[in-house]
Amino acid sequence: MIQQTLKQVFGYDDFRPGQRPVIEAIVGGRSAAAIFPTGSGKSLCYQLPALHLPHLTLVISPLLALMQDQLAFLARRGIAAASLDSGQSREEASAVMEGVKRGDIRILMVSVERLKNERFRAFIRRVPISLMVVDEAHCLSEWGHNFRPDYLKLPAYRREFAIPQVLLLTATATPRVIEDMRSRFDIAREDVTGTGFYRANLDLAVSPVRAADRPRRLVEWLRPRFEQGPPESTIVYVTLQQTAERLAAYLATAGLPAVAYHAGLDGERRDAIQRDFMAGRTPCIVATIAFGMGIDKADIRNVVHFDLPKSIENYSQEIGRAGRDGLPSRCLMLAGRDHLEVLENFVYGDTPERHGIRRVVDELRAAGREWELMLNTLSRHSNIRPLPLKTLLVQLELRGIIAPRYSYFADYRFRLADDPETLVGRFEGERRAFVQAVLEASSRARTWYTLDFAALDALGAERGLDTRRTRVITALEYFVEKGWMTLESKQMTEVYEVLAPDPDPAALTDDLFSYFRDKERAEIERLQAMLALFESDDCLSRRLADWFGDARAPERCGHCSACRGQVAHLPPSPPTAPLSTQDIDALCAPLLQRLAEAGEGHPATPDLVTRFLCGITTPLFTPLKARRLPGFAALEGYAYGEVRERVAERLAA
Repeated sequence: MIQQTLKQVFGYDDFRPGQRPVIEAIVGGRSAAAIFPTGSGKSLCYQLPALHLPHLTLVISPLLALMQDQLAFLARRGIAAASLDSGQSREEASAVMEGVKRGDIRILMVSVERLKNERFRAFIRRVPISLMVVDEAHCLSEWGHNFRPDYLKLPAYRREFAIPQVLLLTATATPRVIEDMRSRFDIAREDVTGTGFYRANLDLAVSPVRAADRPRRLVEWLRPRFEQGPPESTIVYVTLQQTAERLAAYLATAGLPAVAYHAGLDGERRDAIQRDFMAGRTPCIVATIAFGMGIDKADIRNVVHFDLPKSIENYSQEIGRAGRDGLPSRCLMLAGRDHLEVLENFVYGDTPERHGIRRVVDELRAAGREWELMLNTLSRHSNIRPLPLKTLLVQLELRGIIAPRYSYFADYRFRLADDPETLVGRFEGERRAFVQAVLEASSRARTWYTLDFAALDALGAERGLDTRRTRVITALEYFVEKGWMTLESKQMTEVYEVLAPDPDPAALTDDLFSYFRDKERAEIERLQAMLALFESDDCLSRRLADWFGDARAPERCGHCSACRGQVAHLPPSPPTAPLSTQDIDALCAPLLQRLAEAGEGHPATPDLVTRFLCGITTPLFTPLKARRLPGFAALEGYAYGEVRERVAERLAA
């Protein structure tokens, strides 16, 4: 059965390694996990079973842009698949939802954030689902390299939507992460399939080059690959957006056609660059890690790291984009330690300050039994970035302090296609009275109505009507589907039940602060482990496989720089003037003055001032316009710990 589908629908004669046991588990009614290297065919593990399952396959991704190539692939094979994303018009989204409800669409792809949307949950709750697919499933684990707090809610969503089976997909998971993923969804160990991380066709080279010499060295390395025959498809990875722009311009000036790609470009421009690269019209992309995830281009011959990657997992994922066709391909690391401070600053910037954590704890204690919060508002109030703030909330859940109840949009407004009497006249009895109450509880300004849920609850109690929020949202969505109404919603609000309303604030703050400090230390250690990998005299392929618990790689691959006897010693960062020569008081004075003027009660802590001097953005810096102040990023070339020590001395003086 599955062999026939493989041939007739997908055009393949046989499965790739690992695919058959995963697909057989899913078709056999069991949950499964697939840990395959990038480009090894994970997507087929849900695409093929989706054609044999009775109901919808729901695919969840950390970033919906990752799914566009898969949607195009499925469309070419006549498989009805679609996505829901914020870029769609209401008409487009309604058409997708109608197709899902009719059963015409077999595969629906959504971002993990969409599951927090009460309107989407009201819709999907009415749709029978056979399989939940979790893409980039390592995001489930706090021990993974890209932990996403929203992923921790997925087991609860599975129960809410009564989904019988789950498929977890990832390319980069250490043994500890795999065990974490498996246990969260009760997947049997025998239904976890890994195919190993060793790639015999990839040549791994670490070439120590000083920062000043790196652009010239890159040109020398690329030129024969661009001029001796057709230019080879190449990705050059950098850390910062401005580096991508400068380096692409440098390569173009040297006669090597290259285009910059990063998150700072508008979506239309990024899409055009990706299309040109996929079609071979642009041979070289100079990109931040925003590029490459989810693309399926088989003939990428070269992946170059101009800067250090963020982790061993990132490195593995990025080089995995080379040589998916199995032909020889090269992965070059033009390595140095000059960007280590930048990578460390990413880590330090995500560690909440004790003061910020205490502000969150105090808000929680003041909330009573139910805590409503808007993430962006709380982020600014606590000066904690949104992602670590989500992590903090998850930690409060894990400690039994709070429990998530639901999320809702604080503001709903709608516009009627006809007059209100026409809408009411479409119903009889209790439903007619319910619709009338919704309209009466909504204030009108010209053509738009704004719904007041509190007023609607009062009318419901007075008239004996069921005005529960879930019913109201379902009704509004039904009106939209019928074309009777246009609906808009905004101001996402999270609602938590407070299980422990009066925790010891100091002890809880200390506990959470220690957790984040431990996490910070672990991330810094991961950076050091990555440097140790690149400077090892052992086989790079073997060391990489060992990191992921794969014992199947050879002891000596014979196609890496270490096996060739070229052991790397990474050059240090360019020397900077001693920190003692910097006037710390003068550099931080503009920030201290702006803080005092703002009067929001944020103390000038050593970490806050250090982040200012090292150029690390925080939510507080936006309203303070701190990036425009003299002194911002003045010490970004120095180690964070060293700057913090000096700042602490000066603030204590």
